[in-house]
Amino acid sequence: MDDPYKTLGLTKAATADEIKKAYRKIARSSHPDLNPGDKDAEARFKAATAAFDLLKDPETRARFDRGEIDATGAERPERKFYRDYAEAPGNRYRSSQDFDDFGDASDIFAEFLRRRGGHGAEPSGAGFSARGADRHFSLEVPFLDAVQGGTSRITLPEGAVLDVKITQGTADGQTIRLRGKGNPGFGGGPSGDALVTLSVRAHSLFRREGNDILMTLPITIDEAILGGKIEVPTIDGTVSLTIPQGASSGQTLRLRGRGAKPVGGKERGDQLVALRIVSPAKVDEALAKFMETWRKANGYNPREGMKL
Repeated sequence: MDDPYKTLGLTKAATADEIKKAYRKIARSSHPDLNPGDKDAEARFKAATAAFDLLKDPETRARFDRGEIDATGAERPERKFYRDYAEAPGNRYRSSQDFDDFGDASDIFAEFLRRRGGHGAEPSGAGFSARGADRHFSLEVPFLDAVQGGTSRITLPEGAVLDVKITQGTADGQTIRLRGKGNPGFGGGPSGDALVTLSVRAHSLFRREGNDILMTLPITIDEAILGGKIEVPTIDGTVSLTIPQGASSGQTLRLRGRGAKPVGGKERGDQLVALRIVSPAKVDEALAKFMETWRKANGYNPREGMKL
Protein backbone atom coordinates (compact mmCIF):
# COMPACT_ATOMS: atom_id res chain seq x y z
CA MET A 1 0.00 0.00 0.00
CA ASP A 2 1.17 3.55 -0.74
CA ASP A 3 1.97 6.10 1.95
CA PRO A 4 -1.35 6.52 3.85
CA TYR A 5 -0.82 10.29 4.18
CA LYS A 6 -0.40 10.67 0.40
CA THR A 7 -3.41 8.41 -0.20
CA LEU A 8 -5.56 10.86 1.79
CA GLY A 9 -3.84 13.90 0.26
CA LEU A 10 -2.26 14.92 3.57
CA THR A 11 1.13 15.33 5.22
CA LYS A 12 2.43 13.88 8.49
CA ALA A 13 1.49 17.17 10.20
CA ALA A 14 -2.23 16.51 9.62
CA THR A 15 -4.51 16.60 12.66
CA ALA A 16 -6.95 13.84 13.57
CA ASP A 17 -9.85 16.01 12.33
CA GLU A 18 -8.10 16.65 9.01
CA ILE A 19 -7.55 12.89 8.55
CA LYS A 20 -11.23 12.19 9.22
CA LYS A 21 -12.42 14.95 6.86
CA ALA A 22 -10.09 13.80 4.07
CA TYR A 23 -11.32 10.21 4.36
CA ARG A 24 -14.99 11.21 4.38
CA LYS A 25 -14.49 13.36 1.28
CA ILE A 26 -12.99 10.41 -0.64
CA ALA A 27 -15.60 7.98 0.71
CA ARG A 28 -18.46 10.24 -0.41
CA SER A 29 -17.11 10.53 -3.95
CA SER A 30 -15.73 7.01 -4.45
CA HIS A 31 -17.95 4.59 -2.49
CA PRO A 32 -18.76 1.48 -4.61
CA ASP A 33 -22.48 1.84 -3.82
CA LEU A 34 -22.42 5.25 -5.51
CA ASN A 35 -20.20 4.14 -8.39
CA PRO A 36 -21.38 0.66 -9.43
CA GLY A 37 -18.98 -0.98 -11.85
CA ASP A 38 -16.32 1.76 -11.50
CA LYS A 39 -13.17 -0.19 -10.59
CA ASP A 40 -11.05 2.99 -10.21
CA ALA A 41 -13.49 4.46 -7.70
CA GLU A 42 -13.58 1.16 -5.83
CA ALA A 43 -9.76 1.07 -5.68
CA ARG A 44 -9.64 4.68 -4.36
CA PHE A 45 -12.22 3.85 -1.72
CA LYS A 46 -10.38 0.71 -0.57
CA ALA A 47 -7.03 2.54 -0.42
CA ALA A 48 -8.53 5.45 1.52
CA THR A 49 -10.26 3.07 3.95
CA ALA A 50 -7.01 1.18 4.62
CA ALA A 51 -5.14 4.49 5.12
CA PHE A 52 -7.81 5.81 7.50
CA ASP A 53 -7.84 2.55 9.50
CA LEU A 54 -4.09 2.94 10.03
CA LEU A 55 -4.03 6.66 10.90
CA LYS A 56 -7.23 7.11 12.93
CA ASP A 57 -5.79 5.28 15.94
CA PRO A 58 -3.13 7.49 17.63
CA GLU A 59 -1.01 4.54 18.80
CA THR A 60 -1.00 2.79 15.41
CA ARG A 61 -0.26 6.11 13.68
CA ALA A 62 2.66 6.78 16.03
CA ARG A 63 4.12 3.32 15.36
CA PHE A 64 3.91 3.93 11.61
CA ASP A 65 5.56 7.36 11.97
CA ARG A 66 8.39 5.76 13.96
CA GLY A 67 8.86 3.13 11.25
CA GLU A 68 7.89 0.19 13.49
CA ILE A 69 5.11 -0.94 11.12
CA ASP A 70 4.55 -0.46 7.40
CA ALA A 71 1.53 0.98 5.59
CA THR A 72 -0.33 -2.36 5.87
CA GLY A 73 0.17 -2.50 9.65
CA ALA A 74 2.76 -5.28 9.41
CA GLU A 75 5.80 -5.26 11.68
CA ARG A 76 9.04 -4.04 10.14
CA PRO A 77 12.10 -6.23 10.88
CA GLU A 78 14.19 -4.74 13.65
CA ARG A 79 17.43 -3.23 12.38
CA LYS A 80 20.69 -3.81 14.25
CA PHE A 81 24.05 -2.15 13.71
CA TYR A 82 27.58 -2.70 14.95
CA ARG A 83 27.12 -0.27 17.82
CA ASP A 84 24.11 -2.22 19.17
CA TYR A 85 26.43 -5.19 19.71
CA ALA A 86 29.64 -3.38 20.66
CA GLU A 87 27.86 -1.18 23.23
CA ALA A 88 25.65 -3.93 24.69
CA PRO A 89 25.69 -4.06 28.55
CA GLY A 90 28.01 -6.78 29.84
CA ASN A 91 30.15 -6.91 26.71
CA ARG A 92 33.79 -6.89 27.86
CA TYR A 93 34.76 -5.16 24.62
CA ARG A 94 32.33 -2.34 25.17
CA SER A 95 34.24 0.91 24.88
CA SER A 96 34.04 3.43 27.69
CA GLN A 97 34.29 6.17 25.06
CA ASP A 98 31.50 7.54 22.90
CA PHE A 99 31.92 7.55 19.14
CA ASP A 100 32.35 11.30 19.25
CA ASP A 101 35.51 10.86 21.34
CA PHE A 102 37.37 9.18 18.47
CA GLY A 103 39.11 11.35 15.95
CA ASP A 104 38.49 8.95 13.05
CA ALA A 105 36.07 6.08 12.38
CA SER A 106 39.00 3.69 11.86
CA ASP A 107 39.98 4.24 15.50
CA ILE A 108 36.82 2.41 16.56
CA PHE A 109 37.89 -0.79 14.82
CA ALA A 110 41.53 -0.33 15.78
CA GLU A 111 40.49 -0.23 19.42
CA PHE A 112 38.24 -3.27 18.96
CA LEU A 113 40.98 -5.31 17.24
CA ARG A 114 43.61 -4.22 19.75
CA ARG A 115 41.47 -5.54 22.61
CA ARG A 116 40.87 -8.87 20.83
CA GLY A 117 44.44 -9.38 19.61
CA GLY A 118 46.39 -9.45 22.82
CA HIS A 119 47.74 -7.00 25.40
CA GLY A 120 46.49 -9.22 28.21
CA ALA A 121 43.08 -9.83 26.61
CA GLU A 122 41.39 -13.21 26.62
CA PRO A 123 41.62 -15.37 23.48
CA SER A 124 39.94 -14.01 20.38
CA GLY A 125 36.16 -13.89 20.67
CA ALA A 126 36.04 -14.64 24.41
CA GLY A 127 33.46 -12.53 26.27
CA PHE A 128 31.87 -11.10 23.12
CA SER A 129 28.04 -11.20 23.16
CA ALA A 130 25.43 -10.47 20.54
CA ARG A 131 21.68 -10.74 20.07
CA GLY A 132 20.42 -13.82 18.24
CA ALA A 133 18.99 -13.59 14.72
CA ASP A 134 15.25 -13.30 14.13
CA ARG A 135 13.36 -16.25 12.66
CA HIS A 136 10.61 -15.85 10.07
CA PHE A 137 7.51 -18.04 9.82
CA SER A 138 4.25 -18.14 7.86
CA LEU A 139 0.97 -19.18 9.45
CA GLU A 140 -2.47 -19.67 7.89
CA VAL A 141 -5.30 -18.86 10.29
CA PRO A 142 -9.06 -19.46 9.98
CA PHE A 143 -11.14 -16.46 8.88
CA LEU A 144 -13.16 -16.26 12.10
CA ASP A 145 -10.02 -16.48 14.27
CA ALA A 146 -8.63 -13.47 12.39
CA VAL A 147 -11.72 -11.28 12.87
CA GLN A 148 -12.66 -12.49 16.36
CA GLY A 149 -9.26 -13.35 17.85
CA GLY A 150 -7.91 -16.74 18.88
CA THR A 151 -4.79 -18.85 19.28
CA SER A 152 -2.93 -20.90 16.66
CA ARG A 153 0.09 -23.17 17.02
CA ILE A 154 3.29 -23.42 14.99
CA THR A 155 5.47 -26.52 15.08
CA LEU A 156 9.10 -25.57 14.43
CA PRO A 157 11.47 -27.66 12.28
CA GLU A 158 13.26 -28.94 15.37
CA GLY A 159 9.95 -30.05 16.92
CA ALA A 160 9.40 -27.21 19.38
CA VAL A 161 5.93 -25.62 19.51
CA LEU A 162 4.97 -21.93 19.57
CA ASP A 163 1.50 -20.72 20.55
CA VAL A 164 0.61 -17.59 18.58
CA LYS A 165 -2.08 -15.26 19.90
CA ILE A 166 -4.22 -13.89 17.06
CA THR A 167 -5.46 -10.40 17.94
CA GLN A 168 -9.08 -9.55 17.14
CA GLY A 169 -9.30 -7.82 13.76
CA THR A 170 -6.03 -9.20 12.38
CA ALA A 171 -5.85 -8.70 8.60
CA ASP A 172 -4.27 -10.84 5.91
CA GLY A 173 -0.52 -10.23 5.58
CA GLN A 174 0.04 -8.81 9.07
CA THR A 175 3.14 -9.87 11.01
CA ILE A 176 3.22 -10.78 14.71
CA ARG A 177 6.45 -10.42 16.71
CA LEU A 178 7.12 -13.01 19.42
CA ARG A 179 9.84 -11.56 21.62
CA GLY A 180 12.73 -13.88 22.47
CA LYS A 181 11.44 -16.78 20.35
CA GLY A 182 14.11 -16.49 17.65
CA ASN A 183 17.62 -17.92 17.50
CA PRO A 184 19.67 -17.94 20.74
CA GLY A 185 22.15 -15.15 21.32
CA PHE A 186 25.92 -15.45 21.14
CA GLY A 187 28.06 -15.32 24.27
CA GLY A 188 25.07 -14.92 26.58
CA GLY A 189 23.37 -12.30 24.45
CA PRO A 190 19.55 -12.17 24.23
CA SER A 191 17.62 -14.36 21.83
CA GLY A 192 16.18 -12.93 18.65
CA ASP A 193 12.46 -12.71 17.90
CA ALA A 194 10.10 -14.85 15.86
CA LEU A 195 8.28 -12.91 13.14
CA VAL A 196 5.10 -14.68 12.08
CA THR A 197 3.38 -13.47 8.90
CA LEU A 198 -0.28 -14.39 8.81
CA SER A 199 -2.44 -15.40 5.86
CA VAL A 200 -6.19 -15.57 6.43
CA ARG A 201 -7.95 -18.66 5.09
CA ALA A 202 -10.95 -17.99 2.82
CA HIS A 203 -14.40 -18.51 4.36
CA SER A 204 -17.33 -20.23 2.64
CA LEU A 205 -19.76 -17.38 3.46
CA PHE A 206 -17.81 -14.26 4.35
CA ARG A 207 -15.08 -12.10 2.87
CA ARG A 208 -13.49 -8.98 4.28
CA GLU A 209 -12.90 -5.58 2.67
CA GLY A 210 -11.29 -3.12 5.05
CA ASN A 211 -13.31 -3.60 8.23
CA ASP A 212 -16.53 -4.54 6.44
CA ILE A 213 -17.71 -8.15 6.13
CA LEU A 214 -19.35 -9.00 2.80
CA MET A 215 -21.64 -11.89 1.98
CA THR A 216 -24.17 -12.93 -0.67
CA LEU A 217 -27.61 -13.99 0.63
CA PRO A 218 -29.90 -16.17 -1.52
CA ILE A 219 -33.63 -15.28 -1.23
CA THR A 220 -36.75 -16.76 -2.82
CA ILE A 221 -38.99 -15.06 -5.37
CA ASP A 222 -41.77 -14.59 -2.82
CA GLU A 223 -39.33 -13.11 -0.26
CA ALA A 224 -38.16 -10.65 -2.91
CA ILE A 225 -41.71 -9.65 -3.89
CA LEU A 226 -43.38 -9.63 -0.48
CA GLY A 227 -40.44 -8.74 1.75
CA GLY A 228 -40.23 -9.81 5.37
CA LYS A 229 -37.75 -10.82 8.07
CA ILE A 230 -35.25 -13.64 7.53
CA GLU A 231 -32.35 -15.07 9.51
CA VAL A 232 -28.86 -14.07 8.33
CA PRO A 233 -25.48 -15.45 9.52
CA THR A 234 -22.89 -12.97 10.81
CA ILE A 235 -19.42 -13.43 12.34
CA ASP A 236 -21.11 -13.19 15.77
CA GLY A 237 -24.01 -15.54 15.05
CA THR A 238 -27.44 -15.36 13.41
CA VAL A 239 -29.43 -12.08 13.34
CA SER A 240 -32.75 -11.00 11.82
CA LEU A 241 -32.69 -8.92 8.60
CA THR A 242 -35.64 -7.12 7.01
CA ILE A 243 -35.98 -7.68 3.25
CA PRO A 244 -37.88 -4.76 1.66
CA GLN A 245 -40.79 -5.44 -0.69
CA GLY A 246 -39.73 -5.61 -4.31
CA ALA A 247 -36.09 -6.42 -3.57
CA SER A 248 -33.81 -7.10 -6.55
CA SER A 249 -30.78 -9.30 -7.09
CA GLY A 250 -27.62 -7.30 -6.41
CA GLN A 251 -29.32 -5.00 -3.91
CA THR A 252 -27.11 -4.56 -0.84
CA LEU A 253 -28.41 -4.23 2.72
CA ARG A 254 -26.27 -3.05 5.63
CA LEU A 255 -26.00 -4.49 9.15
CA ARG A 256 -24.26 -1.73 11.08
CA GLY A 257 -21.57 -2.67 13.58
CA ARG A 258 -21.52 -6.32 12.48
CA GLY A 259 -18.16 -6.14 10.71
CA ALA A 260 -14.56 -6.56 11.87
CA LYS A 261 -12.90 -4.51 14.58
CA PRO A 262 -9.47 -3.19 13.49
CA VAL A 263 -6.42 -4.05 15.60
CA GLY A 264 -6.08 -1.32 18.21
CA GLY A 265 -9.30 0.37 17.05
CA LYS A 266 -12.68 0.81 18.72
CA GLU A 267 -15.28 1.07 15.96
CA ARG A 268 -16.34 -2.05 14.09
CA GLY A 269 -17.14 -2.09 10.42
CA ASP A 270 -20.48 -3.20 8.96
CA GLN A 271 -21.74 -6.36 7.33
CA LEU A 272 -22.91 -5.81 3.74
CA VAL A 273 -25.46 -8.34 2.51
CA ALA A 274 -25.89 -8.62 -1.27
CA LEU A 275 -29.22 -10.19 -2.24
CA ARG A 276 -29.50 -12.88 -4.92
CA ILE A 277 -32.94 -14.07 -6.02
CA VAL A 278 -33.00 -17.84 -6.55
CA SER A 279 -35.81 -19.44 -8.55
CA PRO A 280 -37.22 -22.78 -7.37
CA ALA A 281 -35.48 -25.83 -8.73
CA LYS A 282 -38.74 -26.91 -10.36
CA VAL A 283 -41.46 -24.55 -11.59
CA ASP A 284 -44.82 -26.27 -11.14
CA GLU A 285 -47.90 -25.72 -13.32
CA ALA A 286 -49.68 -23.50 -10.80
CA LEU A 287 -46.75 -21.08 -10.53
CA ALA A 288 -46.29 -20.97 -14.29
CA LYS A 289 -49.98 -20.18 -14.91
CA PHE A 290 -50.01 -17.53 -12.22
CA MET A 291 -46.97 -15.80 -13.74
CA GLU A 292 -48.52 -15.92 -17.23
CA THR A 293 -51.71 -14.30 -15.95
CA TRP A 294 -49.73 -11.72 -13.95
CA ARG A 295 -47.49 -10.85 -16.91
CA LYS A 296 -50.48 -10.19 -19.18
CA ALA A 297 -51.93 -7.73 -16.69
CA ASN A 298 -48.80 -6.20 -15.12
CA GLY A 299 -45.87 -6.92 -17.42
CA TYR A 300 -42.93 -4.48 -17.43
CA ASN A 301 -39.59 -4.23 -19.18
CA PRO A 302 -36.60 -3.69 -16.84
CA ARG A 303 -34.32 -3.42 -19.88
CA GLU A 304 -36.14 -0.47 -21.39
CA GLY A 305 -33.72 2.15 -22.60
CA MET A 306 -30.80 -0.24 -22.99
CA LYS A 307 -29.28 0.12 -26.46
CA LEU A 308 -26.12 -1.32 -27.97
